Amino acid sequence: MRSKFQSLVKEAIELKADHAAMIDVSQIKFYEDARKACEKNVCGNYNTNWMGPPAVGPIDELIAKAKGYNEGLLIQTVHQLSGTFDLKGMKASAQIHEEIFRKILSHVRAKYKFKEILPLSAGCCRLCKVCTYVEGTECRFPDRALSSLEAYGIDVIALEKSCGIPYYNGLNTISYAGLILFNEG
Repeated sequence: MRSKFQSLVKEAIELKADHAAMIDVSQIKFYEDARKACEKNVCGNYNTNWMGPPAVGPIDELIAKAKGYNEGLLIQTVHQLSGTFDLKGMKASAQIHEEIFRKILSHVRAKYKFKEILPLSAGCCRLCKVCTYVEGTECRFPDRALSSLEAYGIDVIALEKSCGIPYYNGLNTISYAGLILFNEG
């Protein structure tokens, strides 16, 4: 696909994404099974966050919502770890990824002024130290909260491969993905 927004790829790289590509939403493969990782609490956030399952909503509704967008910018950040079990490095890398993703998202919102945007990143929202979901109160920052690709049923490995972005980036590295879906006008 050749998007008229191909400049977004270059801009994302300039803003510190390691890889970036445009995606036609009709080409995204959605799998309800991708959500099962969330339900098995693989990330440790199940039932603790407004932007993750079950609070984020039923998988069929989220897939339909994502399919309502035309295009997207897929980004990936790659981080070096000191070893396979460098949990501290993984956590720090996730924070760096979120900062880069939010910077790119802010740039997209300011420069392109798309009619609609749906930002999806790696894992549940980490904007607040403790999500208000566990307190039973409304989200404090619904306009800044981020949901995950997996919560929306997106197979990240298949998505990256379809765009020519490597999922595996070498020994002792970890990669995080983010996707900004949008409708132009």
